[in-house]
Amino acid sequence: MNIVRMNIKAAAPRLSLLRAGLQESDAVLPMPIGLSRKICEGSVRALNQVLADTVTLRDLYKKHHWQVSGPTFFELRRLYDKHYAEQAALVDQVAQRIQLLGGVSVAMAADIAERTRIERPPAGREAIPVQLARLVSGHENLLCTCHKAARQAQDDGDDGTSDLLVSSVIRTNEFQVWFLVQHLVPEGDREGIVAVARAAGKGNLSE
Repeated sequence: MNIVRMNIKAAAPRLSLLRAGLQESDAVLPMPIGLSRKICEGSVRALNQVLADTVTLRDLYKKHHWQVSGPTFFELRRLYDKHYAEQAALVDQVAQRIQLLGGVSVAMAADIAERTRIERPPAGREAIPVQLARLVSGHENLLCTCHKAARQAQDDGDDGTSDLLVSSVIRTNEFQVWFLVQHLVPEGDREGIVAVARAAGKGNLSE
């Protein structure tokens, strides 16, 4: 009888574990990587902002990939999908760097939505010029955040974070902006896409 009772108890799911967190979302564990905990905390905060914006931009590419239409349907679907895959790769790189620094990577959709600085698009399908303008605006918002974070990481001596932001995140996003503006806008009309973006009230595109 005792054996039966013990087996039943052992088989019972420990549902209370669902409420037991391993590490709080804003906590940074000390890591033996030659950086102070304060520096790691600063880099984790900055990288989580970059991560939230990168996830949002990645998903924006997939939204447009699904909803694109018109005579450039095939070409735009291929380009959107390529950029989506590149952003997805950046998501993993940034998230891994956060974990390496002892932090916790923001992950769930609700948390991403609360943190991102990229404006949420409407659920409906948008015209191609608006899709392009929205993507360019999102890239610029992300790049502004990355430039600031990279400079701070460099000043703090966090070479790994600085290198990741400059060599991977910034360069990838700059190339994607170049393709969007020069390849997709008729005759490379950058002024046109800036005008569309501002008319739609999106982003802070510079002159």
